[in-house]
Amino acid sequence: MTRKSQLPPKLPRPPGRWPLQDAKARFSELVRRVRSEGPQLVTVHGRDEVVVVAADEFRRLKGERTGRALVDALQASPYRDVDIEPRRGQMPVRDVDL
Repeated sequence: MTRKSQLPPKLPRPPGRWPLQDAKARFSELVRRVRSEGPQLVTVHGRDEVVVVAADEFRRLKGERTGRALVDALQASPYRDVDIEPRRGQMPVRDVDL
């Protein structure tokens, strides 16, 4: 009679961490948890690979593409009144025969 080896009990995963295979198999639950608990981390071979976040949170983090933040930062700069116009030098002009 051969003896069957018993697998050790599966350890519970930390909250908010999903092995890729679990994330694929239980994608609906993953999405529900993103909405209720916040960002969820997906791992591949035990390494952190991606974070799943809600669309609203992604848009907030990504920011708008209007450039408004850059304009606001430049206007708030203490160096706002510094003239950064480059000096223009006289360029020599060549005679051309037509």
